[in-house]
Amino acid sequence: MTELQGLRDDVYRRPLATALERLGLGAGWRCVDVGAGGGDVSVALAELVGQTGRIYAVDSDPLARDEVARAAAAHSQVIALTQAGEDLTLPEPVDLAFCRFLLLHVLDPAVVLRRMARAVRPGGWVVAQEPITSAGRVGGLALSMPDAAHPDIGALLPALARDAGLDIVDAWAEAPAGVGPGPVRTYLAELTGVDPGDDPIVLPPLVTVVGRSQAPG
Repeated sequence: MTELQGLRDDVYRRPLATALERLGLGAGWRCVDVGAGGGDVSVALAELVGQTGRIYAVDSDPLARDEVARAAAAHSQVIALTQAGEDLTLPEPVDLAFCRFLLLHVLDPAVVLRRMARAVRPGGWVVAQEPITSAGRVGGLALSMPDAAHPDIGALLPALARDAGLDIVDAWAEAPAGVGPGPVRTYLAELTGVDPGDDPIVLPPLVTVVGRSQAPG
C-alpha cells in the first residue's frame, strides 16, 4: 500500500502541486486530507502549513492511523483520525478539504463531497482529484479497474462539486504517459499486477476540481 502510494505521488505529482499552488496554501492553514492512506499528502500539506497550521489525516482504515503516525513523526501538527468520508466530522472548520483517489472507492461519492463542503469555513476550499480509468491506455487498449465502485468518477467530478454547493473555481485533467522502463510503467505494474513491458502507456487522466465554499451574504 505505502509503496504504491509513493509511486502514485511520483507520477501524479504535477496535478497536486498545481492545485496547491493555485490556492496559495501557506503557514497557519487548517486542512483535512480525506482518505489519507499512508499519509504522504498529509505530510506534504504539513510542510506547507508549518507548525502554526493543522492537518487532519482521515481514513476509514484503522491501520492507516499507524501509517500516518510513522510518516508524520516529525510533524506534530498532523492529527490522524479514523473516520469514513461519509461520516466526516472535525473539531473545527478547516480552510481546505482535500481528497485524491478516494471517491472512486466509496459507496456514495456525492455524500462524501457534501461532507467535505460542510467541513470547510465559509469561503474555504475543497479540492478533489479523481481518475477517468477507462480513458487510460496500454498499447492502445482501454484500462479497467473492476475493484473500484466508480472507476470513471472523474468524468462526473465537476457536476458533483457543483451539486455539493461549491463554486467551481478551476477544473482540469492531466494524464502522465510513458513507454518502457520508468515510474509510469512501474506504477501501472504495481497497480494491476501485470508488467506492460514496452507498450506505450497513458495513465488514467486525473481530473482536478478546485471548489470554494460560498461565503455568507
